[in-house]
Amino acid sequence: MKFGVLKDIKVGEYRVIATPAEVSMIASDGHEVYVQRGAGEGSGFSDEAYAAEGAKLVDTKEEIYGECDFVAKVKEFEPSEYGLLRENQIVFTCIHPAAHSEEVQALLDSKCIAFTAEDSHRYGSPNCEAAGKQGALMGLDSLLAIHGGKGKFVNGLGGAPGIKALVLGGGIVGKSVASVLHSLGAWVTVMDINIGTLREIGKQFNEEVNTQISNRYNIKKLLPEIDVVYNCVKWPKDAKEFLIDREMVRSMEKGSVIVDISNDVGAIETFHETTHDNPRYIEEGVVHYCVSNIPGAIAQSTSIAYAASVLPHFRSIMKNGVAGACERDGYLRRSLTTYKGFLTHEETSAIQGRPWIRPEDVLQIADRRLDPAPPATGTKSGNFIQM
Repeated sequence: MKFGVLKDIKVGEYRVIATPAEVSMIASDGHEVYVQRGAGEGSGFSDEAYAAEGAKLVDTKEEIYGECDFVAKVKEFEPSEYGLLRENQIVFTCIHPAAHSEEVQALLDSKCIAFTAEDSHRYGSPNCEAAGKQGALMGLDSLLAIHGGKGKFVNGLGGAPGIKALVLGGGIVGKSVASVLHSLGAWVTVMDINIGTLREIGKQFNEEVNTQISNRYNIKKLLPEIDVVYNCVKWPKDAKEFLIDREMVRSMEKGSVIVDISNDVGAIETFHETTHDNPRYIEEGVVHYCVSNIPGAIAQSTSIAYAASVLPHFRSIMKNGVAGACERDGYLRRSLTTYKGFLTHEETSAIQGRPWIRPEDVLQIADRRLDPAPPATGTKSGNFIQM
């Protein structure tokens, strides 16, 4: 099979989906590997390093899409790529399909086979860990007076107290935020809707962080004394109210900070997405940091960890075929988004009102002994395609 590594073109994105290490292993499996020139430059991997591991270097994305059976990248497809997708071509990237209807339509129209990477991780995405850990530091940076923040130091100075931070969500992102803040001496509260998760967090940090059930009452009560809020909640796209509304933002002291790591529209009323080039804005006197691809700032570390985590998927697909790989790995199966013109992603069906078909049905493997995996989200859709 011909496997292609694209250079990501999202603004402020420096990561790469495969490093020379992964290229070496894919090539050793007997596949041809094509790498777009400059694909690894932003994360510290030279074209020469890829060539030394057997990759064929090409100049343009058009050559990758035109030549390769299997194409991979880090972030969503841009409009300039829609027309390059081909029927039966396998593509793997972070699609975030439920939030991108035009992108989904392009995938369906092309009749390609698309996997959305964020749903494929059995042990959680390294990108989540990276977003949490680096996001924690971005919040501290945003708190500096030179950015419009209060000008408080994380663990204080002699006679001056340190910061109070609120982490919303106790998943991989939230735990990663808390780990950095706790190690630096901040006063940390973590909120989650699952008391079991909160108990785990208490044990993880030797009961040195505060935990509370996440609800609007508790958040509203605590916000006026919080210096930095980190939103790490995967907010339901069909939610009818904000987790933090404008009035709640207004209750925070001037120069406080909100870091929206999750970047889900509808969670925080004052949110709008920003980029690394212009990462902050001030609304209601509060500094907002809302960059959607925080891990891109630590591109080399994230690329190494992320590429290693998705390599088994790549090798399995190329060895066993799409159906065989999805039979063997339920997390890969649930990440199948479109298949030859059919939508196979339940959340996208529910949010966009599109009919869908289960991956195991369209792949005709429902009668096999499938590796199990929990649903990627709690969003359900009974809007099935009638076959």
